[in-house]
Amino acid sequence: MSQEETTQFAAEENGMPQSNEGTPVPDINLAEELAKARKEAKEANEYKEGWLRERADFNNYKKRVEGQMKDLRDNAIVDAMLNLLPIIDDFERAMANVPPEMKDHPWMNGVGGIHRKFQKTLEEKGVIVLDPVGEEFDPTRHEAVSTEPSSEIESGHVIATLQKGYMRGDRILRPALVKIAT
Repeated sequence: MSQEETTQFAAEENGMPQSNEGTPVPDINLAEELAKARKEAKEANEYKEGWLRERADFNNYKKRVEGQMKDLRDNAIVDAMLNLLPIIDDFERAMANVPPEMKDHPWMNGVGGIHRKFQKTLEEKGVIVLDPVGEEFDPTRHEAVSTEPSSEIESGHVIATLQKGYMRGDRILRPALVKIAT
């Protein structure tokens, strides 16, 4: 059997019509099926690309929400700390003005313990105390209340802290109220 006869015989067995030369002629149904398969592949690729875009959008959304939640927690901590600062100031003024006969009284030791707990809470939340005596005046961290001539401290430096300032990270919660040397 010749090559041509073998090809014709195989094509007839598969149900393909033959041309006059004996080569198989593609069935019109096969061409339609091929076009349909290509169309389905294209749609599947579009669905895949859409799914990948949606997945990336969801990941971005998730990161954005996590960042917003972190910011909310940080702001809540800052608000709570801002409410505590006047109380801590009052404790410090009270502790600085204890009469000498009361310094060793057990009640005063208890009040001092409460003050230390407040300070520890500030430290745990990352709050740093600004007591800039001797430092150069920094208007982003200090608020000048008055000036005073000084021969001991260089001009433009802080002579005294009238009220401590506080910061958390890079954020100033409250600037320190200071007196500056001139």
